[in-house]
Amino acid sequence: MQIAPSILSADFANLEAELHRISNADWAHVDVMDGHFVPNLTLGAPVVEALAKVSPIPLDCHLMIEDPDRWAPDYAEAGAGSVTFHIEAAHDPVRLARAIRAAGARASMAIKPGTAFAPYEELLDEVDMVLVMTVEPGFGGQSFMADQMPKVAQVRDAVRRRGGEIWVQVDGGVSSDTIEQCAQAGADVFVAGSAVYGADDAAGAIDRLRELARNCC
Repeated sequence: MQIAPSILSADFANLEAELHRISNADWAHVDVMDGHFVPNLTLGAPVVEALAKVSPIPLDCHLMIEDPDRWAPDYAEAGAGSVTFHIEAAHDPVRLARAIRAAGARASMAIKPGTAFAPYEELLDEVDMVLVMTVEPGFGGQSFMADQMPKVAQVRDAVRRRGGEIWVQVDGGVSSDTIEQCAQAGADVFVAGSAVYGADDAAGAIDRLRELARNCC
């Protein structure tokens, strides 16, 4: 059970210090938005490269961008340990996943709430993780969508059938009130933003989330 706090909820003026606040987490989740695939605009590969040099934990880059086929490998080259592209935006997901892996990162595909998983099950052989969005991508602080839990379970069942070490990640509204539902459905990597960075003790919040996920399953 891995916890990946989203720095979208962090203080952008002090990102190095904010990364050290979550040094007991497994990953630092970096939301990359381009203002096109989603309305908001955040940061790009040069910032990821700078963060990778100072982060005490590996970076998990979630690319909410158009044309990930062109840009996603740059994030692996910038030092991200995991790079996630949206299946809705990828033109050639097999080639893209292989390019990300060739650049030295884990490759992951993300699925929006309105996107079915079944048409993309065959891509499991090409990725290291599947991200099931539990909010609409593009904004932090949204309410958790419990109706995505059957999709999480569907992904986990497909992973079990195929075998291999493929992680199932959830992102959106994950907190101490919702993480157990996610774990019971089959998730094992949890992105939490305000639930961690909104706490007085971020490290304690991470430990609590991990404990809840572990103990429920």
